[in-house]
Amino acid sequence: MAPEPPPPRASYRTTGSTCLHPLSELLGIPLDQVNFVACQLFALLAALWFRLYLHPAKSSPAVRHAFATILGTYFVIFCFGWYSVHLFVLVLMCYGILVTASVSSIHRYTFFVAMGYLTICHISRIYIFHYGVLTTDFSGPLMIITQKITTLAFQVHDGLGRRAEDLSAEQHRLAIKVKPSFLEYLSYLLNFMSVIAGPCNHFKDYVAFIEGRHTHMKLLEVNGKHKDFHSLPEPSPTGAVMRKLCVTLVSLLLFLTLTKTFPVTCLAEDWFVQKADFPTRLCYLYVVMQASKPKYYFAWTLADAVNNAAGFGFSGVDKDGRCCWDLLSNLNIWKIETATSFRMYLENWNIQTAAWLKCVCYERVPWCPTVLTFILSALWHGVYPGYYFTFLTGVLVTLAARAVRNNCRHHFLSSKALKCAYDLVTWAVTQLAVSYTVAPFVMLAAEPALSLYRSMYFYLHIISLLIILFLPIKPQAHLQRQPQTANSVNKKKTD
Repeated sequence: MAPEPPPPRASYRTTGSTCLHPLSELLGIPLDQVNFVACQLFALLAALWFRLYLHPAKSSPAVRHAFATILGTYFVIFCFGWYSVHLFVLVLMCYGILVTASVSSIHRYTFFVAMGYLTICHISRIYIFHYGVLTTDFSGPLMIITQKITTLAFQVHDGLGRRAEDLSAEQHRLAIKVKPSFLEYLSYLLNFMSVIAGPCNHFKDYVAFIEGRHTHMKLLEVNGKHKDFHSLPEPSPTGAVMRKLCVTLVSLLLFLTLTKTFPVTCLAEDWFVQKADFPTRLCYLYVVMQASKPKYYFAWTLADAVNNAAGFGFSGVDKDGRCCWDLLSNLNIWKIETATSFRMYLENWNIQTAAWLKCVCYERVPWCPTVLTFILSALWHGVYPGYYFTFLTGVLVTLAARAVRNNCRHHFLSSKALKCAYDLVTWAVTQLAVSYTVAPFVMLAAEPALSLYRSMYFYLHIISLLIILFLPIKPQAHLQRQPQTANSVNKKKTD
């Protein structure tokens, strides 16, 4: 049975700007998406101007912080109207915690307040207002701000509330030794480059960018062993921006054609659920899930291009001497489409969110890290039942895939032919497994998700459970997640 559709968008009360409403009607695209694209394109132009005319050599950090904050605030109000108050309330509440709470507990208070407020907004938007009263959904920027707020709080705790020897190398590099000023805090959370579509980034990287130390810092971190990196000219992001804009354009064309041709609602139709045979369902599910990707490719690549255009996102120079601008990249399309394992797929999809989950949960919880990380990811995304179907299924698939890889992969490395055959089979299995796992995520409601899984005979759930039960899981798999600290290194030396 197909899910009951929400009321038409035209019946929703408009909260953001309506000046682009005629264009929305002409293109047949919801107003929120038109506002989003308009803001991001304007942000792209503003980023170019920001890099050229408010360059660190020409402007003080205070001016750059203020401009980025004011323009970002305008974008939020333009898109979300008075619902933007939710973002400002969360920002101010958590700043109060930042300046008043003790460093030993600042991360806990901030995490529960930010996640609690986000969850309340998710619940009210979906269940109280029956799946939305907004022309523009403000939860996306709220989710990004929640990531940044909690990341900042954990890094302040690492820098001021923990001993250096208890930190991993990454935690030590990102630890914040001095609490940010109010202007720095607002600029980090509300800057025009990332307030609409992200991605989440680290406070130290952002401040270094504003102060003009970003490029030198990354060259020192990544290429510090090369003596001649000081002589390199300031890298230009123009090439990276143009390449990403080309990807954005292709993604937009695919969205307007492929996504419209194979909508996710097809998966709830009677012919698919009741009449199609199992192989047809497998193939069609894969096609529909492929068709749902271009909108993510478009939004994330455009957001990356905006940051790069401002001069933010430089990650060093590779072995061939090429400048890399992937510090803030949220996906690697080639590795996603050629992934030969569930882990490889996840590592290259929504990269900055995965880094956030690792920073605030996976590396820090004492038990069940995989399960708790998936639960936190689902809670952060929202309270639609489909999210929890996807992430709980993801736990099973992750554990099963890990067991298969640990027990089987080494048998296929003896020859190139065997390795190619293994890669081909695991690619096909990975793509089908991902399609099965993420389908409820895009279907949202519980009934169509259950209907889909029943039509697929819960095959992946059953296979995953059998693998977990009958294939041994190597005990060191859990230990590999723990970050290496100075204390852990010293302990190994004395053992």
